[in-house]
Amino acid sequence: MKKKRTLIIIICVVVVGIVLGIVLTRGAGREATPNTVTVARGDIVKSVVVDGNLEMPNKAYLSFGVTGTVTEVLVEEGNNVTEGQVLARLDAPSLESSVEMAELQVEIWEEQVKAARALYEIAQINLDEGGSFPDESEEVLELRVDSAKASWENAKLNLEIAELNLESAELNLEKAEIVAPFDGVVADIAISEDKEITAAALATPAISLVDTSEIEMRGFIDEIDIAMVQLGQEANIILDALPDEEIEGRVAFISPIGTPLVGVVYYETTITLENPVASLKDGMTATAEVIIERHDDVLVIPNRALLGTWGENATVEVYIDGQIEEREITLRLTDGINTEVLSGLKEGDEVVLRASEERQDGFFMR
Repeated sequence: MKKKRTLIIIICVVVVGIVLGIVLTRGAGREATPNTVTVARGDIVKSVVVDGNLEMPNKAYLSFGVTGTVTEVLVEEGNNVTEGQVLARLDAPSLESSVEMAELQVEIWEEQVKAARALYEIAQINLDEGGSFPDESEEVLELRVDSAKASWENAKLNLEIAELNLESAELNLEKAEIVAPFDGVVADIAISEDKEITAAALATPAISLVDTSEIEMRGFIDEIDIAMVQLGQEANIILDALPDEEIEGRVAFISPIGTPLVGVVYYETTITLENPVASLKDGMTATAEVIIERHDDVLVIPNRALLGTWGENATVEVYIDGQIEEREITLRLTDGINTEVLSGLKEGDEVVLRASEERQDGFFMR
């Protein structure tokens, strides 16, 4: 029994020795060869992320302006149409008759105006020449001129009324047609031939049209970042549906009105696309990085190498000939992962990286 206990103690001592040996060996390895990175040149980009969706702002939801029966649907979904093109028509014989009657009234009153003007001019000539008959007084001739002028003015007024009636009749007839207000693509058709358009159906879009040549991104920026974003700043846009496509854009609009959401205020932002591709669709999920500041070809180190606080007191550990030397450095721009170094390091220096668990308030502490 005593021998067995002694054997167990010996085994435990050996195991503890092996474990301590492994730990000490690993610790010695870290001291001898710390994890380092070479100081190199690169680009630092400070950006603000905007999440949102693509939008084709020029859309039209078209419907008839009068009731009736659909006689023609002249387009199909996906068709390209041009501004002014008729897309659909209603059967509107009464409206057509109204236009014809209004046109006739305009023609009649145009002739009446011509006749009344001629009578006025004759009366004026008689007045100027003393009349056609010797016993006609000047007062009688003046009354004839005044009467002829009044008839002429009345005829011109009636002509204006007839022209307004014609314009109204033509407008009503136009409401029996759906016409493209701009060049675009037919996105949806909700009517068919022989369908009855009732008064209730007038509020429902019959044909939807979209201009695919213009597209933008709309998203929101939180109040923490909004002060850094300015009109005209460049943006790189990535799409969930097309991850290999990187679209360039510019900030075109920042709403002055904030939208509270879950305790944070957001501001709507519009970014125009400068190089859209044909496969872009309205509503696609998009993420934009608005470029706030960019420094190219500068000395760059990972933030994992930083010690101390930001600015003149920032330091790093430089590994030189097997020794670690602490060195004070001056920093400038950071993207949150890497930081630009203004002074204190040169290209090719080896700086020591800290483990992620040593990070504290954005820097690494001893």
